[in-house]
Amino acid sequence: MKIIDRTTAYDGHFKLRVLTLQDGADQLKRERFEPGRAVAVLVWDTSKQRYFLTRQYRIGPETEIVELAAGMIDGDETPEAAVRRELHEELGYDIDRLEQITRIYPSPGTSAEVITVFFAEVSTQSGQGGGLTEENEKIEIVSMSREELHQHEFEDAKTILAVLWARLHHN
Repeated sequence: MKIIDRTTAYDGHFKLRVLTLQDGADQLKRERFEPGRAVAVLVWDTSKQRYFLTRQYRIGPETEIVELAAGMIDGDETPEAAVRRELHEELGYDIDRLEQITRIYPSPGTSAEVITVFFAEVSTQSGQGGGLTEENEKIEIVSMSREELHQHEFEDAKTILAVLWARLHHN
C-alpha cells in the first residue's frame, strides 16, 4: 500500500485527515485521527514509597478515570522535556531519575498518535500540581501503594502497560 493523497477533513484541537491509498489496482480512502505526539509517566516517590497518578474527566469514556500523568509534546520539544513539564504541571514533582519504558501507537488502525511512556522516580514535590487553569485541567492527585496499584482495575491502555512493566521491573 502507498499513500497517494492527503486532505484535511478537520483542523481544530486535533486533526482528521483523509488518506487515499493505492493498493494494487484499487484505491481506498481512510480517515486518520492525528492528535499528535504525547508522553505519559508512572511516578514513584522514593521518600514516601508511593505511586502517584491522576484522576480527571476524559472525553472518550465520558467519565473520570485514574491514569498516568500525561500530556502532549509541544512543537520541537523532546519527549524527555515534555514529560518533565507535564509531571510538574499535573503532580507538582521534579524528576530525580527518568527511564523510558516504551513508545507506542495506542490505536494504529485509525490514529497517528504516538505515546512515549516513562517511569520516573521523584522525591521532592516543589509545586501543587492539579494541572493548568488555562488548559481547563482539573486534575486530582491519586496516591497508591504498590499493592493498591497492582490491585486497581485500570481502564486506560497506557496505564495498564506501565503497571504491568512495574510488576516486572520495579519490585
